[in-house]
Amino acid sequence: MTPSTTKIRTLVVDDEPLALQLLCCCLDSIPQIEVVGTCSNGRDAIQAASAHEPDLMFLDIQMPGLTGLDVVTNLQSDMMPLVIFATAYDQYAVKAFEINAVDYILKPLDPQRVAVAVNRAIERLSSGKENLQAKQQLMRAVVGMQQGGDSSWNEDEEEAAGEPGKIVIRDRDVIRLIEQEKIAWIDAAGDYMCIHVEGETHIMRSTMKKLLDQLDDKIFKRVHRSTIVNTRHIKQIFTHTKGECFLQIGDNDRIKVSRNYRDVVKEFLDQV
Repeated sequence: MTPSTTKIRTLVVDDEPLALQLLCCCLDSIPQIEVVGTCSNGRDAIQAASAHEPDLMFLDIQMPGLTGLDVVTNLQSDMMPLVIFATAYDQYAVKAFEINAVDYILKPLDPQRVAVAVNRAIERLSSGKENLQAKQQLMRAVVGMQQGGDSSWNEDEEEAAGEPGKIVIRDRDVIRLIEQEKIAWIDAAGDYMCIHVEGETHIMRSTMKKLLDQLDDKIFKRVHRSTIVNTRHIKQIFTHTKGECFLQIGDNDRIKVSRNYRDVVKEFLDQV
């Protein structure tokens, strides 16, 4: 995009009404910004991001229910906007953001700092940075926060010997065996896999190719550059523009299928 001539479509998410109003007021004074939606919770933010496909999202971290970090892990990498986190001071959050070049603003909000964050976003959007890379940076920051500010990951791999139909996920000091049948969909951001299982998201360190080799190819299908779905969890299919469509996965998740993978949906419909 060329921000000098095109408005930056922006979504604002905060559960505090006054903070939401103040941030929108700050953004209204910046001519490059067009606020396309506001949300007060994580679930609405995910749906709004899918509906509006914004270029930029201001995202509060501390929200009841789904947090800002949960929102990041639940968005497809290919549809991930540039994210600026809003947070009360947290040493681990700030360290993780700075290490991974993820922008943030501290509460209480300062209009000048908001303007600085927007200018940084304009520069990054002008550089044509791919969404896949953007989510990878965000995932490194999320992991860094979960690990107490250390963005490193224990890469020791566990083999699920004798456990067919399951994958192994290391969650800090816990090793989980996840039944493949229960996995609804998977999104990849570099070497981070977001595994969505029964309303929870587990972060796994793996490549997409290696994970695909473990999954049952009869039911798991790639529908986007970064996204795999379990076809048994598809409830509805919605047509979209330019040959694309959306899959309703379970009760809450809507996944975009790119034109390059529309034959996967056709094949699925032929088998239903």
